[in-house]
Amino acid sequence: MWRLNKVRHKAGRQGDSLEELRLKRREHEKALRQARRDRQLVSKRLLLTEDEEQSEVTMDTTSGEQDVVSLFHKLQHSGPEREAHLKALSKALRDPSAQLTFIKQENSMHLLVGLLTGSDAQCRLQAVQCLHKLSHSPHTNVAPACLPATPYLLTYLSGQSTKFTELCLYTLGNLCPDSDAVKEKLLAQGIIPALASCIENQRYNLAVVEAVGFTLSQLLQAKDAAEKIIPMVLASSLPSSLLSVLTPDPKFGLAPAIECAWCLHYLACSSEYSRELLAHGALLQCSSLLLSLGGAVAEGNREEGLELLVCPLLRCVGNLLSICPVDSLSSQVGDVRLVVSLCALLQTYIHTQPALARETAWVLNNLTAHSSAVCSALLTLSLVPGLIQLLPFSQGINTMVLRVLANIAHKKKEFCVQLARLGLLSTLCATLKMADQEMVTLSLEVLFVLLVSRPQVADEFVRQGGVSLLEAIQYNSEGEMRQRAAYLLEHHLLSYPSDCTADNIPCS
Repeated sequence: MWRLNKVRHKAGRQGDSLEELRLKRREHEKALRQARRDRQLVSKRLLLTEDEEQSEVTMDTTSGEQDVVSLFHKLQHSGPEREAHLKALSKALRDPSAQLTFIKQENSMHLLVGLLTGSDAQCRLQAVQCLHKLSHSPHTNVAPACLPATPYLLTYLSGQSTKFTELCLYTLGNLCPDSDAVKEKLLAQGIIPALASCIENQRYNLAVVEAVGFTLSQLLQAKDAAEKIIPMVLASSLPSSLLSVLTPDPKFGLAPAIECAWCLHYLACSSEYSRELLAHGALLQCSSLLLSLGGAVAEGNREEGLELLVCPLLRCVGNLLSICPVDSLSSQVGDVRLVVSLCALLQTYIHTQPALARETAWVLNNLTAHSSAVCSALLTLSLVPGLIQLLPFSQGINTMVLRVLANIAHKKKEFCVQLARLGLLSTLCATLKMADQEMVTLSLEVLFVLLVSRPQVADEFVRQGGVSLLEAIQYNSEGEMRQRAAYLLEHHLLSYPSDCTADNIPCS
């Protein structure tokens, strides 16, 4: 949820401490999203009212066990103060110890469910606020206690109140990962059809769309999602709905698109079902959005948090490219200018987000693996020199970029000649000296393809002192590196003595 603190009423004048608190929460939420880039991460979300935000600054949020017990007993009796008691209980239930105290009270959940399904709209709202606070609990035994309320939460997803629907969605999303029993019950109760219906009916209400995306992403991160959940999702209208809201909204922000993109990423991770995403046009739509985002980044438009949308899009495109038939690649990707955007993203994040830069290079690798047109585009659009400059970088970026260059070299002999002219040979002379064995092995592989393309390439490599480099590898290495270096010397550089210099002095 991009906007962690959701205030549904116009805020009044707030103090600096409240603004600092909101900023701290937003930074925390951003950190959670960034962590999700590197691993599947389930995270709970807490929606706060304006009064609750203010109370964090002006008072202690812990009410204590005695207050919760007192409020519970008061709520058992109807009266005009019931709404106020519920509101106080909602605030008190933000305390983890108070949450445990509440669920231990006999018939406590029965009481909340009764208020949730009653005729008083304000009491219903306060009751779902209480359930929402309980769902945010760090204690795993709280979620199963909330199960009696889940059928009603699912039913209310078809309601008219945006605020109420959001609360129901985030409450359900918080409950999903805590217990297999809760997840199984929610699936049996029809949470997938309910989410599909909700996003279809509320597709223009982006706050609700964001909440649906969050709840679905929580489900899709389950260990058994590929067996039990993904088939249900793909059989519903959810894939089409997720794709339809991918484009960021200029007023609302990136949040809905981010949540939906992560859902698509989790779906695309399942190789068994990812072809169904291809049939929905997911590769074309995600590629088109990446094309747009890369173009914006190249023009200097770097909206805060943009990388949190770029990451799941890259993963979707990379995974879908790996199973896309070669003969339909051009129609699925749509525009070879995607490589321009990918290179722009690569250059943008190389220093600030190296993990994201590596993923961008991985997508380039998958894109160039089977497409001569894409490889040709990298050359004709003068993008290769920028890639060659990245070969000194570490953290796996250089190896992935070198794989891209290897893909280009493997396609055509003419491409090899162009790569050599653009300076790849001199850069290989530098990478062959690296301590990274994978980088050296890859460099030897690319060098082989270049050397067999034309004799002039071998001449140039020798002028740059390449023979002595290979001899050093042959004598100082073992295994595959030694074998590759020896093969190149014996079969492709045998006629070149090692003391020939870059000054092209004839050898006697």
